[in-house]
Amino acid sequence: MARLRNGKRRKSDGAWDPLKDSHTDRQSAAVVPKTPQSQSPSYRLAYADEDFLCREELRPVRLQLELLKPEMILAEKGIKSTVVMFGGARIPAPGQAAWAARNEVQQRNLQAASVFYEEARRFARLCSEYAARFHYHEYVVVTGGGPGVMEAGNRGASEVGAPSIGLNIVLPHEQAPNPFVTPDLSFNFHYFAIRKMHFLMRAKAITVFPGGFGTLDELFEAVTLIQTKRMAPIPLILFGREFWHRIIDFDSLADFGTIAPDDVNLLNFVETADEAWAIIARHYEHEGEALR
Repeated sequence: MARLRNGKRRKSDGAWDPLKDSHTDRQSAAVVPKTPQSQSPSYRLAYADEDFLCREELRPVRLQLELLKPEMILAEKGIKSTVVMFGGARIPAPGQAAWAARNEVQQRNLQAASVFYEEARRFARLCSEYAARFHYHEYVVVTGGGPGVMEAGNRGASEVGAPSIGLNIVLPHEQAPNPFVTPDLSFNFHYFAIRKMHFLMRAKAITVFPGGFGTLDELFEAVTLIQTKRMAPIPLILFGREFWHRIIDFDSLADFGTIAPDDVNLLNFVETADEAWAIIARHYEHEGEALR
């Protein structure tokens, strides 16, 4: 809020606003004399009362707040489109120990999967180098903000001086944001559903690396929205043919009849970052938005 010389007030966007702002009242309420009345929880300003905001009845308000806060910040930063990177938190960087392994088989598999960490890192660099042409308003990398493939994505962007987004969530493990997320583009969520909305609301492409239940959830959410035409047919790219064909028999779903035969073609399988970026380039050249 900017105060003009004549004492009148305007909002930061120039709109006239003669009313006292909420920040000022919150500060005033914090220094009122301490009496039994003013110390009662009922006396707290509703919007400054965390206990009140966490009540069961306030769930609709909390859902709205989690939708609004990141949306407003991303809009203020001028971010118009993103490239989504989903993938496992347990995949280590090359040369690092597989911290999540519980036996020798997992140790061997996760260490071999470190190739996907490196491809995710390289893919994020490719996206971010292209995003620089748009002053980082388009094709901005967004990950879940955690370790593994997510870290690789934010790291790749950081290595070429680009901002990247991290959509973290409160979990018993793996909940801290990785150090490569741009700090003022680092968000934290309570609701998985709202977090998934933010992943997809600006997505121009979705990449999915090997991962666990969370990654599978994100994959099927995205492909279902595209299949049902609730979302534009943007590139949906899966890294690691062997992994995906081993854990999910997409062709059998089509053979059984629970998906249409053409639905399998919604998925693109690649091994490298260059292959993935080529798919994105071809898609948008076909759409008349050539990547140059």
